[in-house]
Amino acid sequence: MVKLILVRHAESEWNPIGRYQGLLDPELSQRGKRQSKLLAEELSKEHIDVIYSSPLKRTYMTAFEIAKLKGLDVIKDDRIIEIDHGVWSGMLVEEVMEKYSEDFRRWIEEPHTVEFPSGESLISVYGRVKDFLNHLRERHWGQTVVAVSHTVPMRAMYCALLGTDLSKFWSFGCDNASYSIVHMEERRNVILKLNITCHLGELYVEAHKAI
Repeated sequence: MVKLILVRHAESEWNPIGRYQGLLDPELSQRGKRQSKLLAEELSKEHIDVIYSSPLKRTYMTAFEIAKLKGLDVIKDDRIIEIDHGVWSGMLVEEVMEKYSEDFRRWIEEPHTVEFPSGESLISVYGRVKDFLNHLRERHWGQTVVAVSHTVPMRAMYCALLGTDLSKFWSFGCDNASYSIVHMEERRNVILKLNITCHLGELYVEAHKAI
């Protein structure tokens, strides 16, 4: 079995204002920095063998806080980087709704059909996160793995883990500085905990429904 602890990065400077980040690289907000420390304290109770992170600042800074308390290094892995939002990158949700209204509708209602203009498709993200999960099975059987990622690859991972169609992409909660625990067993995957945020207390902020 692989015990997988999936972590969404703490709040970035763009999360509170609803700006699409994609592969752009804003840092954690002041609240996000505090969230990452609370998250690290919570996960310090877990035995952890290895920590993976998307290479972007908001994920790496979150992973670094966890790694620091456990005396581990952080392995950067492009397979769990955020989706490339293409022309949406850097735009506010309200701007996207106005300028790309039909694409936005499809993203909310039919996400599995979306390929962002000048960006990436959800199917492409699904392929790379599935490859990452297979890597964990092959490389880390019998270990506990932390993977710090973003909302799109994490939701795609849940679909891959459960064998669920990507049309169910939005069915999984994914708040900033949350963690989930999955047992990757020989014949099945079991989500034991999903989108846990109680460690954040007053620093909890609900994720934007369109990001």
